[in-house]
Amino acid sequence: MKRKLPRIATIASSSVAFFLAITKIIVGFMTGSVAVIASAVDSILDMFVSIFNMIAVRLSESRADEKFNYGKGKIEGMAALFEGLLIIGSAGFIIYTAINKFLHHSTITKIDLAFYIMILSVTATFFLVLFLNYVAKRTNSLVIKSDALHYKTDLVSNIAIILVLIAVKLTGYYQIDFIVSIFIAIYIFKEALDLVKEGFLNLLDISLDFQTVEKIKTIIKKQTLVLDYHCLRTRQAGNRNFVDIHLVMTPDMKLKMAHTIIEQVEGKIRNINSDKIWVINIHADPYDDSAINKIQEEC
Repeated sequence: MKRKLPRIATIASSSVAFFLAITKIIVGFMTGSVAVIASAVDSILDMFVSIFNMIAVRLSESRADEKFNYGKGKIEGMAALFEGLLIIGSAGFIIYTAINKFLHHSTITKIDLAFYIMILSVTATFFLVLFLNYVAKRTNSLVIKSDALHYKTDLVSNIAIILVLIAVKLTGYYQIDFIVSIFIAIYIFKEALDLVKEGFLNLLDISLDFQTVEKIKTIIKKQTLVLDYHCLRTRQAGNRNFVDIHLVMTPDMKLKMAHTIIEQVEGKIRNINSDKIWVINIHADPYDDSAINKIQEEC
């Protein structure tokens, strides 16, 4: 069931984004609110991004084959990078639309209709964020994590738009709509930069998080028949964690015993997160040859 959760999450986010995009684009142009139009554009982008994420999840979960020996997990990093850049583009469009409307002294009509639609949008987005956060925590999927972050920014911006509509209704000061839209765009831009950074680092084979690496080191140190270790390298691609390490053991140890020790270490490492697929490569050394490995740039 855990393996299917990311797929269900992408289907849910695509469906919600499609519904909100159609609704808000109609109401946005009916009312003339820049904030609602900006939110509609963002929902349209959400829909395409969620569809892309759906494809990315399916590809990242596919098994390794002769052409892709390590699987296609890197597609998650590409998806996060793509989504972040797309969000930055939408932030730029929002700023452009707000400035253009301000220069032409545009006003908002049918504020009540816009208000009710944004209430509906906030409600739907709130429950979607709860579900995406649940899936992200259960699966640690970068794609779902990216989607959850994306919809969190949507939730904040939608709440801000509701406050704008209330303020315009009470004061009649339409410029609030344009000013707040620009602040929303700046907030979205900031969140998108973090997403781009995470996707980029994933493509560059950044190591596993500090806590996970420390747990791996602790497992090795507690193995009494392992004298030392070196060349510990880790990385992540999709739902796969990769670990390479050299273990130093007694030179005259029998092969069967060395194999048993390695299997024990591998088993304990896999138990760190059983939801992940672990690809572990352990090299047994009769002595510490880390200096030679470094010269040869093997680690």
